[in-house]
Amino acid sequence: DQQRVVTVTASIADRDLGSVARDVEAALADIPRPSGYTLTVAGNVEEQRKATRELTISLVLALVLVYMILACQYESLRDPFVVMFSVPLAAIGVILALFLTDTTLNIQSYIGCIMLGGIVVNNAILLVDQAGQLRRHERMSTGEAVAEAGRRRLRPILMTSLTTILGLAPLALGIGEGADAQAPLARAVIGGLTSSMLTTLIVIPAVYSLVHPDRAKRA
Repeated sequence: DQQRVVTVTASIADRDLGSVARDVEAALADIPRPSGYTLTVAGNVEEQRKATRELTISLVLALVLVYMILACQYESLRDPFVVMFSVPLAAIGVILALFLTDTTLNIQSYIGCIMLGGIVVNNAILLVDQAGQLRRHERMSTGEAVAEAGRRRLRPILMTSLTTILGLAPLALGIGEGADAQAPLARAVIGGLTSSMLTTLIVIPAVYSLVHPDRAKRA
């Protein structure tokens, strides 16, 4: 910006970039500065923060688009709401997987979270769609429909989730040339899918029952 600049560079080791940047900024805040002088952290830190903001916007946009597509397909606002409940369940698995593997929440893991926005809803779609068909065509009550949908869709849910998890396992383990850079993405996806697979069969039927109460009960 047509200002005089003095650049101080440094390298880091055995720590993540974000925590080092926070420590540096805390130290800079204690340094007295004359009027007109500023101390800022730039370089990789600045680019990382910019990318994080953009990826956060991308994640929100992905979830909104998924909801809009489901609303068009279901011709309803309630059923997509039930399906989208699987996304917070996946977030639990992502946080746990990154914590257990000592992986930071970086750009690659953010990309994995964006991928999960469109992947984890698949299991909930299978359950909600099957329950809706049973209620419409076989005149089952909501409780019977969600129980039967869980029984019928258990195998497809396990198959679709396990194939993705096992396919990403070598990448998550860092096997292969350059795999370490992509490992956070795979770990985030595996953690989210595992959590979603285990909890969707319990939480989604419960939410579906609340959103679609039986008419006899409501009367």
